[in-house]
Amino acid sequence: MKIAEIRKQVFAAAAIAGISGLALVGCSNGADQDAANADAAAGTAEEKTTIVIGTTEGDFADMVRDQVKGELEAQGYTVKLTTFTDYVRPNLALAEGDLDINIFQHKPYLDTFKAENNLELVEVFQVPTAPLGVYSGKKKSLEEAYDGMKVSAPNDPSNFARALVMMDDLGWITLKDNVDPLTASKSDIATNPKNIDIVELEAAQLPRARDDVDFAIINGNYATDSGIKLTEALFQEASFAYVNWSAIKAADKDAKWVKDVTDAYNSESFKTYAHESFPGYKYPKIWGEGQEEAEAK
Repeated sequence: MKIAEIRKQVFAAAAIAGISGLALVGCSNGADQDAANADAAAGTAEEKTTIVIGTTEGDFADMVRDQVKGELEAQGYTVKLTTFTDYVRPNLALAEGDLDINIFQHKPYLDTFKAENNLELVEVFQVPTAPLGVYSGKKKSLEEAYDGMKVSAPNDPSNFARALVMMDDLGWITLKDNVDPLTASKSDIATNPKNIDIVELEAAQLPRARDDVDFAIINGNYATDSGIKLTEALFQEASFAYVNWSAIKAADKDAKWVKDVTDAYNSESFKTYAHESFPGYKYPKIWGEGQEEAEAK
């Protein structure tokens, strides 16, 4: 399968997915007292002064602690951070109201998760994202790849598909023609000339299991959280389709606090911080730093 064809499919699939939302409804001046009390208890979007942000531990949490929290608190908000070690609970916590916004996932994962769980969540803005990378395990260079080697990969379907695309790019496997790169699975492997034993693990476990495999395909945020430098990657994915997004409940999409959080993540001070703190990352498309050029190829 040609790499260019895979990348075209990734970009097309990421572009096709749309955003849906529900409009907020507030109390009118003539609303009765019971309705007003109900809104007050729930907290209207405009009145929100405390923002609970959920992220996975690592770089996304650091962005909140080091930069975003201060920018929002300077505007009068109270910011609380909740961190997670998996990719399931952040969306469920958001839907259940334990979070106001989460930041940890790429759009293909969000689209799949909310469809499977019937959740009314929408993406808002992109954030700097460490790309998926191949890191050394027992073997220290790609030239040491051998027949029967063990390669670990994240076990959630979306990120496992990314790992397969990377192995196809490396020539370690060949994916079937016309396979959807967003949903590729083991059954989509056409050939495995190196007889790779693919070891599927929870993403957070991948850095700690490097000594048990020959190569490890690790999510960028978990790599950096474990002290692994992105520059240590032996190979990185080329696609920008997996730059991560924030997500909120659809009902909050027009809220003022959402705009304020969005502005904080796209401010010049945040851009400066991101460039200094996260070299080698892929940046939001709105920043105009390479994504459009890559998608044009």
